[in-house]
Amino acid sequence: MYRILIAEDDDNLRHALEDYFCNKGFKVHDADNGDKAIMLADTEEFDIAILDVMMPGTDGFKVCEHIRKTSDIPIIFLTARTAEEDQLHGFEVSADDYVTKPFSLSVLYARTEALLHRYVGRKQDSKLSAPGIDIDTDARSVRIDGVTTEMPPRVYDLLVYLMQNQGRILTREQILDHVWGREAFIYDRAVDGTIKKLRHCLGARSGYIHTIIKVGYRFEVRDGEKDV
Repeated sequence: MYRILIAEDDDNLRHALEDYFCNKGFKVHDADNGDKAIMLADTEEFDIAILDVMMPGTDGFKVCEHIRKTSDIPIIFLTARTAEEDQLHGFEVSADDYVTKPFSLSVLYARTEALLHRYVGRKQDSKLSAPGIDIDTDARSVRIDGVTTEMPPRVYDLLVYLMQNQGRILTREQILDHVWGREAFIYDRAVDGTIKKLRHCLGARSGYIHTIIKVGYRFEVRDGEKDV
């Protein structure tokens, strides 16, 4: 049974969401404001979260940022705010999807299921490694040459995606799709800028990221790089 956090200040909509997902077999915890959502996130374990953006107290963006400090569960924003800059900010704080009101419950459920299937697939291999780099995706922790290294959420997500696909060429479009989300209106240069930040975080291990000119990037450890 999947455990879902639903944070929505509109009572009618929150109850409708709770009833719908309960009928689909989910264990639902609901919050009518951002502060309660954070309290639940700190005390319960969830498989996915649906967050309204505009809530009393702490807004959905801040709740998402708080959850991302300790968890990589899928997060979907629900909001009536349709401005492009709002959607971009949602993806900047590492949300996985952005659904604007009004919406169809069946479509929201389909998106939830798709994200959960992808997330469960990632969790099956929670440990990723390369010479000098160790990642625990359950704890969202990275160790570089034995030293715990803090990374911004988007940089961390990019590193995980690259290491999950070691040896494969990933196009900028693939990276945008996986790390930023299909509905993100982001230009290719966002990938290049985040790669630059990632290389800085990796330090002596940055050479594992190889640029494929006019295509994208590949994470590969070549001969002579293992003993940096």
